[in-house]
Amino acid sequence: MPDGQFGALKIYHRADMSNEGPGLTFLSALDGRAAARVHTTHENAVLLEWLPGPSLGDLVRQDQDRTAAIHLVKVANEIHEERVPDSDMYPSLENWFDALFALRVSPQAANQTRDDFEYCRDLARHLLSSQTDVRPLHGDLHHDNIRLSDTGFRAFDAKGVVGERGYELANAFRNPKGATELIRDPSRIRHLRDLWSHEFKVPPVRLMQWATVRVALSISWRSSGTLTTDPECDLLSIFRAQIPHG
Repeated sequence: MPDGQFGALKIYHRADMSNEGPGLTFLSALDGRAAARVHTTHENAVLLEWLPGPSLGDLVRQDQDRTAAIHLVKVANEIHEERVPDSDMYPSLENWFDALFALRVSPQAANQTRDDFEYCRDLARHLLSSQTDVRPLHGDLHHDNIRLSDTGFRAFDAKGVVGERGYELANAFRNPKGATELIRDPSRIRHLRDLWSHEFKVPPVRLMQWATVRVALSISWRSSGTLTTDPECDLLSIFRAQIPHG
């Protein structure tokens, strides 16, 4: 870097960055607000601000889950303090959820799995058709995509998608990596649901519904069109059970 600071050079194997472009557009629009700055892009490479760490995922893996949860929602609020301008670069959540709607659940799948996916498809259609506060989102905001900088915790590796603001925390429920048992703990799920609902100003039902269909979407992306089983099928059932009723 010209100023003597470290930078993070990310090189993509693809000939272009078409899949990464929306995320870089989103980060650039934030201009350093709770996110890594994008210094420059060139063909299949990008130079980003260096975030020395640790990540919020590291905090969780060091038994500081509740502290990490507070930092995570603070970053989310800072990102959305001002609306990021719209751009033709961003796909929509409807585009993303096509994978869930097109998924074939094999007859050999467990009865619970088939029931959960039927439920999630119906729920996703409801959520997508009733979106409010639709805006550009980071799209992949979770513990390992937020690291400590000299000015506090900041996000990186955005996907860039347009959808309901309440979706922004959906993927964080099933993270971080390496916390397999923790993310399946119903008391932890309820704690995150209630904390993030209060701090991010999203109704707990809506927040948990987005988190649940996000698990189903992740499974769909991994399944290459047909699902028999997946390591997160049990997680989907656990999340579904934490959706408040009444």
